Amino acid sequence: MESAARPVATVTPAPRRGVPCYNESLSDTQPILVTAGIIHAGDKVLICQRHRSDTYGLQWEFPGGKVRDGETLKDCLRRELAEELAINAEIGEEVFRFRHRYPDRYVEVVFFSVPSFKGAISNQVFESVQWAPRRRLAGYNFLEADRDLVTRLARGEIV
Repeated sequence: MESAARPVATVTPAPRRGVPCYNESLSDTQPILVTAGIIHAGDKVLICQRHRSDTYGLQWEFPGGKVRDGETLKDCLRRELAEELAINAEIGEEVFRFRHRYPDRYVEVVFFSVPSFKGAISNQVFESVQWAPRRRLAGYNFLEADRDLVTRLARGEIV
């Protein structure tokens, strides 16, 4: 059953040509490589609120996590979505990439479209998980690094 068709209310390769990539020249140090998924169904996008006890607690983000040694980007995201949401996701194309320096870490985040998945979303790690209408994404307190992406999603420029 393709669950993405019916949203529930709550619940390092170089950049590809044509994929937006920002803040590339921040430092010569190696960023932490992270993948994230944009799970979408119609005009809604699945967003996740970091657990209150986590760094940057209660801020919103997209599901995903750190790439392990020897793991491909898509395999990482597939594993993370299984661990965080208990779903078997179809990982689509890379749609956005950026580097960002937080006070405590330097990350490169690679976003992929997730057009469908199997299984029912089951929150395993977040404070909250919900389907948000694109046009209302800016009303959520997203992580600083995700804000440009959120603006582009809300305008329909990405997925």
